[in-house]
Amino acid sequence: MSAVIVPPAAPSRARPAGSSSTFKRLQARLRSLAGKAIEDFRMIEDGDRVMVCLSGGKDSYTLLDILLSLQRSAPVRFDLVAVNLDQKQPGFPQHVLPEYLTALGVPFHVIEQDTYRVVKRVIPEGRTMCGLCSRLRRGALYRYASENGITKVALGHHRDDIVETMFLNMFFGGRMKAMPPKLLSEDGRHIVIRPMAYVPEREIERYARARAFPIIPCTLCGSQEQLQRVTVKKMLADWEREFPGRTEAIFSSLSNVTTSHLADPKAFDFAGLEARRVAVVAALQLASPEGAAVTATPIAEGREPWEEV
Repeated sequence: MSAVIVPPAAPSRARPAGSSSTFKRLQARLRSLAGKAIEDFRMIEDGDRVMVCLSGGKDSYTLLDILLSLQRSAPVRFDLVAVNLDQKQPGFPQHVLPEYLTALGVPFHVIEQDTYRVVKRVIPEGRTMCGLCSRLRRGALYRYASENGITKVALGHHRDDIVETMFLNMFFGGRMKAMPPKLLSEDGRHIVIRPMAYVPEREIERYARARAFPIIPCTLCGSQEQLQRVTVKKMLADWEREFPGRTEAIFSSLSNVTTSHLADPKAFDFAGLEARRVAVVAALQLASPEGAAVTATPIAEGREPWEEV
């Protein structure tokens, strides 16, 4: 693969289109949320070489923009390189990203791999293409990361993507699983980070409009209206209209998990509860000359009324 292109520093046409106080507040909020996610999950450390996967969509443009902003004031030193996978989709405007990144002064590389033709050949018309497409894309990006000293692979997934993925796994896969903000790849060679994990999609949409990013539409997954993800996205949007804040509450639940109140014996030792009960009773009997009587209360202090003891 060819070397990373490091464009000369140049006045950028990609600076914020608006300098209004509203835009500055929005930018500050995105910086704050991304910075908190990076700190909470130790996503970026001193000396990291971070590969920002740039698709040409609003999410990855915003990710790159915010990381560049954070890079200037971060307490640790890290490098950024933008990498795009040109999947050879018909009509893909090959000039857009190189021109944008050159104007921005960001080191970048374009991987050329005809995954489009593979996906269209293998997946029957009308079937979801996302699974195969994502595997091929991931393989190409991981290969580049391995060959170029990349220590972190940054993706643009946001809070709504993570919540949608949880429901997709529940509804269509029978699994309680979402998208982690930080992930070790299956082969153990790569760490994937999602610095926008705390950011709502609606704020990314506002930011992308204000920055006037040159959005490139996808003619694979972006053209499939029957996707299960579209159904889940609509469900969440309907809930959010009726109950504002619900998506945020659902996301918060992902970091506040009580495994003893779920039903996975691999995640919690249900078989060991009897031994724990016997140990507690024995300890109480030793502590009281008469022997302690253990009483149960219908609703323990501090519990919500719908919670069972």
